[in-house]
Amino acid sequence: MDIVLEVSDTFMWDYMYAWLHPAKLHDFPDHAAANVSARDFSTWQYKPATSFFSLEPSEAAYKSEWARDNIFRQSLSLFLILWLFGLAVYFIFASLSYVFVFDKKTLQHPKFLKNQVWLEIKQANQALPVMALFTFPALVAEVRGYSKLYDTTAEGPGRWYDIVQFPLFIAFTDFFIYLIHRGLHHPSVYKTLHKPHHKWIMPTPFASHAFHPIDGFAQSVPYHVFPFIFPLNKMAYVALFVFINFWTIMIHDGEYYADNAVINGAACHSVHHFAFNYNYGQYTTLWDRLGGSYRRPDTELFQKETKQSKKQWEKQVQVMEETLKEVEGEDDREYGTDSKKTQ
Repeated sequence: MDIVLEVSDTFMWDYMYAWLHPAKLHDFPDHAAANVSARDFSTWQYKPATSFFSLEPSEAAYKSEWARDNIFRQSLSLFLILWLFGLAVYFIFASLSYVFVFDKKTLQHPKFLKNQVWLEIKQANQALPVMALFTFPALVAEVRGYSKLYDTTAEGPGRWYDIVQFPLFIAFTDFFIYLIHRGLHHPSVYKTLHKPHHKWIMPTPFASHAFHPIDGFAQSVPYHVFPFIFPLNKMAYVALFVFINFWTIMIHDGEYYADNAVINGAACHSVHHFAFNYNYGQYTTLWDRLGGSYRRPDTELFQKETKQSKKQWEKQVQVMEETLKEVEGEDDREYGTDSKKTQ
């Protein structure tokens, strides 16, 4: 994450900190008279975060009491990156998915909530800053050198690992997210922590980040633990961070492309939302199969003519209402269609 931090420092944070917490005036002589710059008096020296590119700092990088390597500055910057970057990815790509991918007929589903899109967006906006608050300490530890992140192939285990790290990351996080997600369905914590995400029986892409913040953070822990246990290329880490956010949106977009026994795509995750106790996996169906929690999506979901049929909706409603009595008891959702609220 030090690469992202360097880019954001160069184009944004340097100027913010120079204004927010400027260096004391007596630290700098009259530049015009002395023909010197602020960098000549700074104890911090620029070192690129990666050998693949460098961004020469502007004069603003040297004009704050908090140099780039100040732990308080790094903490605040990484918190803001997690929050604001996460918010930007969420709004841009969830909106694109909603406009160009999401089947708007879903809005007429009997279990689509009243004002659901607005409620999803509201919940995501409330969750993201809190999730960022829980997460930024791990990123601070990373940028300060406590993880096993590496820059070039020569610094890592070898060229073979540059490839192996991707399936290893997917396998590691898929397994532990399965355990965490399944644990969040335990009756002792479900209603408090995970029910806010299961409020959406027929989710839209905007539901992708609409969690209780502790729920969202808990399911992200494996991503941040991985680079402290296994080597991981810095550029790969950034790419995987972006991929994770894309994937989270994709499995909520309601477009059931992946009629596949291995991939836990939108269809599998859709089943999880209306049938509750199935398909906990993040990327694959492996652990659900081994754990006895896999439920194959109906073949009708992969056919345009039948995926939104009345028969399919009735079946989904029946499954949802039967399971809901076991999982939640009373249904306190307010639906937006003419169907009566299930009790």
